[in-house]
Amino acid sequence: MLLVAALISSFLIHQFIVVIIRINHYWKSYGNIQKMKEFPKVSVLVAARNEEQHLPQLLASFDLLDYPEDQVEFLFADDQSIDQTPQLLDSWCQKNKNANYLSVQEVKSTEKNPKAFALGLLAKKAQGDYFLFTDADCKVNPQWIKGMISSFQEKTGIALGITQVAGAGISSFFQEIDWWNTQGFVKVASDIKLSTTGLGNNMAIKASAYRESGGFLEIPFSLTEDLEISKAVSKLGYEVISEVSPNTLAFTKAESSLVTLLAQRKRWMFGVMTLPWFWKVILGLQFFYFPAIIFLYSSIGWWILLVAGAKSFFQALFHYTFAKKAGRKLSFWKLLSFDFYFFPISLLTILYYFWPSPVKWKSRKYR
Repeated sequence: MLLVAALISSFLIHQFIVVIIRINHYWKSYGNIQKMKEFPKVSVLVAARNEEQHLPQLLASFDLLDYPEDQVEFLFADDQSIDQTPQLLDSWCQKNKNANYLSVQEVKSTEKNPKAFALGLLAKKAQGDYFLFTDADCKVNPQWIKGMISSFQEKTGIALGITQVAGAGISSFFQEIDWWNTQGFVKVASDIKLSTTGLGNNMAIKASAYRESGGFLEIPFSLTEDLEISKAVSKLGYEVISEVSPNTLAFTKAESSLVTLLAQRKRWMFGVMTLPWFWKVILGLQFFYFPAIIFLYSSIGWWILLVAGAKSFFQALFHYTFAKKAGRKLSFWKLLSFDFYFFPISLLTILYYFWPSPVKWKSRKYR
């Protein structure tokens, strides 16, 4: 047991050292908006359900997009909202001749994810050579379309942008670091051609690749439709790349309570359980590191805290370096506190995942 605990601790320290080296010396940048000579037709697709609180900031960010108006169309789906979402969409679309929205009827089949169904309907109407996806509770930067489209290479099927969690308070701060952590590993993995996931709140898909894969209407039921569409596109031989830069940056809200945060993480866990075995092992080691440190402390004393300190240092350096690539500067000293959040939220997520309760998402329940 002592050896296992020591190996887990050593693995994580070396893991963060390796990803820091890759970020600093083997970083892959795909796009360059300064070299764009042509502006292909793009379709921006958004499914919204009861988003009257957040939708205005997304629409306001769309107003500021730096892209030829005649080369972009905005398509929205109102997914049975009971608030002012339809009125907000209708008003904005009335003011923008390149925008339209449709109302989605209730999905009777339990084999369909309502959000995937809504996006699938939008994609059938889309005329663009590229489909860009974001969520109704996000906002994008003015160079977003250019940043995403310029990153496509010949074999690229999907390009993932980068998303920062925005909000005040300690909970929002820790959620932000958690997102940097996840997206950092997604970036490093995609650069070495390892399949991970899609990121539905900031993602672009080549239209031809989307149609060839069958799209959202053909993927199997999943609570993580972005992961399933990335699998479908990858199976066709297309690459899924991660383009991390200030030009591909979007912003999303932090979950406002522990209850909604755990509901979000429980939904994500269903996607994690479909990943290849080696990803499950790596993610499992992230969690079991903490029991390992406790065991080593009880077995060989306080000096093992030096190991924990080393791990926290390299982890913080990884987060700091990665966020800097996206044009964001984080407090290194605050980053050192991330483990005080990561272990308890991981433990609660695992317990909640196995707790026999439905997944709550967008005012719907899934079992």
